Amino acid sequence: MSKGEVIVGFDEVSFEYGHNHPILKEADFSLRENSKFALMGQNGAGKSTIFSLITRALKPESGFVNIRQGLTIATAKQVVAQSELDLSVREFFASFAKAPEGQAKVYNIDPKIDEVLEIVNLHAPHEKIVKTFSGGQQARLLLASALIQKPDLLLLDEPTNNLDKAGIEHLKKFLTELKGTCVVISHDADFLNAFTEGVFYLDVFTKKIEQYSGNYFNVVKDIEARIERENAKNAQLAKKIQENKEKANFFAQKGGKMRNVAMKMWEKIEEMEESQVDVRQEDKTIRPFVIPYQSDIVGEIVSISSYNTIRDHKPVSHKANIILKKRDHLLLRGPNGIGKSTLLERIASNKSKGAVISEGIKVGYYRQDFSTLNFEDRVYDSLMEVMEEKIEEKLRACAAGFLISSDFIYTKIGRLSEGQKGLVAFARLVLQKPGLLILDEPTNHINFRHLPVIASALDKYEGAMILVSHVPDFVQKIRIDEILDLEK
Repeated sequence: MSKGEVIVGFDEVSFEYGHNHPILKEADFSLRENSKFALMGQNGAGKSTIFSLITRALKPESGFVNIRQGLTIATAKQVVAQSELDLSVREFFASFAKAPEGQAKVYNIDPKIDEVLEIVNLHAPHEKIVKTFSGGQQARLLLASALIQKPDLLLLDEPTNNLDKAGIEHLKKFLTELKGTCVVISHDADFLNAFTEGVFYLDVFTKKIEQYSGNYFNVVKDIEARIERENAKNAQLAKKIQENKEKANFFAQKGGKMRNVAMKMWEKIEEMEESQVDVRQEDKTIRPFVIPYQSDIVGEIVSISSYNTIRDHKPVSHKANIILKKRDHLLLRGPNGIGKSTLLERIASNKSKGAVISEGIKVGYYRQDFSTLNFEDRVYDSLMEVMEEKIEEKLRACAAGFLISSDFIYTKIGRLSEGQKGLVAFARLVLQKPGLLILDEPTNHINFRHLPVIASALDKYEGAMILVSHVPDFVQKIRIDEILDLEK
């Protein structure tokens, strides 16, 4: 489809959260009708903020966000809002569906709900409560909530989080065939490359938005080539600057007219120094880390004798004979909605009759919704809470390895981006030293640069581990000793 007029334009837009948290500095970019772009950048750079500026939920400090008159915009958020979890499916969609002009509310909404649920490949009773859906099913509801608005511009924030392989493939197909404009925030480069034609890259260092044509891997090559050119130019300038400084110092010592020559040379040196470019810094990656395990454990750590799955929205009981000891890694596998997260939650709470954790075992539980974190806590307090020995030096060293800088170590967790919350959750596991590690979709929201480092740490973990992940490349990097396929 041919590209049309500009429908969104940022004109020297600046925005910051408080005085010490700038997001954008005089940023410029434009989005044309019928184009599909990825919005990428480091965790916490402010990608979701860009969406909020486009939807006018936020206003720029300076500059202009120009939106074509009459443009309809819908956003599929990363997570279902707390206020929406207790709604029925019908009530949930009623808050998004647009009533015809002149009507106060939407009537006969059920066919519209069925239409969008069919698109996202989810079949659910309209009376079912939103919080009873799995994480993957909630991700599909969020996408459907945007589609029911029939927008001109679709904004998707991490739409693959919690989706199983079939769900991701279904979403790829939908976005490839979509006749409209779309911007997607995602850390999944392979997913983005399936349908996007360009990248908006939010540089966390310059606070600018760089616009590229081609897929993400092309963008990486373009950036590397640019850095190489900038470094070469700076190296040449540095050599000339040093040569001129030596000459200027020599002439200055001669005195008389030569001193005037030296002064002119210093002016030229200042011009050359100003012409040196700030080389774009590449995204930082978290440091390699180890999750220490509880050293006093012996024998059986957890045993699973039975478990439930969900079939046609009803629980089905199954027998099992799984015993995990030190260095035993178990992978739970199955499609969205079958009950993986529910099983992990019951195991972690030690309230399941069919799963027993041995006495004295410390459980490190990474939840996909980060509900093990208190969003009112500061990052510092959250990390200190799990430490047996409250040694601040160790806390700060661990935090720095997860890119938790002094800029936000005293920030409330609720104000962090989803990716930053994930890094805090991993830092807590390192400081906690658990005997049993339970991980529910630990790749969600995490910058893809960090994933090999995290996989390596999990692969080497010496305690018992239960893992759920729908990312095959990630799982392949981790030692798995046993698989429990809930679908079978």
